[in-house]
Formats: sequence, C-alpha cells, structure tokens
Amino acid sequence: MTLLRAAWLVLRKDLRIELRTGEVVVTSALFASLVTVIASLSFYVDERSARQVAPGVLWIAVAFSGVLAMSRSWSRERDHDVLRGLLMAPIPRASIYLGKALGTVLFLLIVEAVLVLEVAVLFNLDLGPIVGRLSILLLLGTLGFAATGNLFAAMGTRTSARDMVLAVALFPVISPALLCGVVATRELLAGAPVSEMWSWLRILFAFDVAFITAGMILFEPLVCD
Repeated sequence: MTLLRAAWLVLRKDLRIELRTGEVVVTSALFASLVTVIASLSFYVDERSARQVAPGVLWIAVAFSGVLAMSRSWSRERDHDVLRGLLMAPIPRASIYLGKALGTVLFLLIVEAVLVLEVAVLFNLDLGPIVGRLSILLLLGTLGFAATGNLFAAMGTRTSARDMVLAVALFPVISPALLCGVVATRELLAGAPVSEMWSWLRILFAFDVAFITAGMILFEPLVCD
C-alpha cells in the first residue's frame, strides 16, 4: 500500500471517530475560547493595545488547544491499543504519522476559524481585509505545529507521563514558529505590506519542511521496539 493511501486511511479513521464523538474539536475549541475570553478581559484597553495584544492571544490559544487536541488524539490510540494494531498493519510506518498530523491540522483549522471570529469580536478588530493573508499564515504555522507536536505525542505514548512530556518538550521546539506567527500577525494588523511578511513566511515554511521531514524519518524508530 502506498504512503498516501495508508495516510488517508488513518486520517479517515480519525475523522469518523471525531464525527461520532466530537471530543477533540469541541474540547479544544472550548478551551481556546476560554483562553481568548480571559485574555480579552485582562488585556484589552483600547484599539491600539488590542492590535498589539490580539496576535499573542490568538497564537497562544492555538498552541494550548493544539496540545490538548494532540494529547487526546494519541491517548485514544494508546488507551485502546490501536497503535499496536497500526504498527502491525502492512502499511508504511510514516503513513501513521502523516495521517495523524493531517488530522490534527484539519481539527485545528476548524478551531482557528472559531478563534479568528472570537478575536475579531472581543478585540473589536476588522479582520476582513487581511483574512486571506491571515489564513495563509495560520495554515503555515499549524502545519509546523502539527508536524512537531505529533512526533512528540507519539513519543509520549511510550511513557506514563505522556501529557507532561508533550507539553514540556514541545513548546521550546515550536517557540521559533510561534514567534514568527505572532510578529507576522502583528505586522498584518498594523497594515504592513505583504513584502514585509515574506521573511517570516519563509521561516515558517522552512520550519514546516524541516519538521515534516524529521517526523517522517524519525517516527518509526521512536515508536517501534
């Protein structure tokens, strides 16, 4: 079976489970919304401060909800011994990682759509003129975040303290991508031209390529005996 075909089957499995339960998207969206509401009540003062604070709030909410989503997604594989079955299946091991990462990206994009609306309302921002560029920026950041997080989450399935391992190990690694996302979003809200964002987009793209490649190579030796 080809890599992409097997990855699609893993992704379809996660989608079917999520459509039945809704636990990953719903819990992640609720948690991200709570972070956003608390931050807006704590830091919002006027329009100028809102444009400076909103990017950090948006990306922090995405990061925290992403950790929750990946932790829950991989816990299902461990709790029901699904990962063992996937590893024994006649499919490329990297396809398991790729399917799980694509599922995380899809779930987080749904959460981010809700978050962008909430940030626009709570911080009184007009995001309509920049929604296309903001979507590209969020997509690039989410790809790198999901690629990195799923690799660490897979490693955590072999430990009893998997949630702590994911949170402690992941944030230092993804901090460059989060910083790029926050700064680029802040420049967008400040009205900076697209040309000034290219450097941040290139860094995010390089981060995505590096960790997707690393995940595809390292997944099998990290989860197999």
